[in-house]
Amino acid sequence: MARSKGARIELTPYDDLFETDESRAEANLSKVREIPLTEIDEFPDHPFKVLQDEDMEQLVESIKQRGVMTPASVRLKEDGRYELISGHRRRKACELAGLETLKCEVKDLTRDEAIIVMVESNLQRSTILPSEKAFAYKMRLEAMNRQAGRPPKDNVTPVVSDFEIKRTNEKLGKEVGESREQIRRYIRLTDLVPEILQMVDDKQIAFRPAVEISYLTEEQQYTLLEAMSYNDATPSLAQAIKMKKFMQEEKLTEEVIHSIIQEEKPNQKEKPVFKDERITRLIPESIPRGHETDFVVKALAFYNRHLQKQRGQER
Repeated sequence: MARSKGARIELTPYDDLFETDESRAEANLSKVREIPLTEIDEFPDHPFKVLQDEDMEQLVESIKQRGVMTPASVRLKEDGRYELISGHRRRKACELAGLETLKCEVKDLTRDEAIIVMVESNLQRSTILPSEKAFAYKMRLEAMNRQAGRPPKDNVTPVVSDFEIKRTNEKLGKEVGESREQIRRYIRLTDLVPEILQMVDDKQIAFRPAVEISYLTEEQQYTLLEAMSYNDATPSLAQAIKMKKFMQEEKLTEEVIHSIIQEEKPNQKEKPVFKDERITRLIPESIPRGHETDFVVKALAFYNRHLQKQRGQER
């Protein structure tokens, strides 16, 4: 087909014609630089913990001997400082190793793009706590929602929006290998008070009961925390569901919470009143459950009378 007279022909820039893979690689390398630690800010609300454990000690020694092998990722902020996206453990290790700079790759990312990259890079860790997943999934979904647009008015899950036909939690689930429902459960954990969330991380409370507990108000959760401490027990899934149901019916009082926690669970092993085996093995099996303390008090009273009588005879 003949080109119309006067039509402009788009020409490839001269430099682009001779650009090679090597030159493009060099351009990328130019974004890797040593940045003073004092110019790097932490990522706001970073959900992943940096532990000073044995792995950190090994990382510090490695950096002392060979330096930082893999650059951290940062983005340049509007105020001219840098925001750390990935490499929080490497940054801490550099501090502990006495270094003043961190090898970084400067990436041109928006705030939401940085959140998504931050979560993706940290989810590659071998060990991730439930609380870390919970806040990471929530941050990433919120960033995806802002990119996708405001959720429709009939959306019953505010943290989820439509995104490329699929809901954002479905899209995230496929990317991280979790079901949509499991993503929802993890995000529910962000509604737990810090003390109970820590118990989930420490495996003192199972995941599914914790999800049901998250529906309780803050005051009810602290009442539950007190009941758990007093009874040295944590709720089963059935008990957690029961508390949630009472809460929905506006019947979950302090007395009800303590009553539920005191229920005997199926197949529950009886916990000794005294943790010291030197005491428990001296309590006869004939003593009814719940009367162990009375038995020990009476035994101590009898022994004290014996000591007093013995002292009187010695005089």
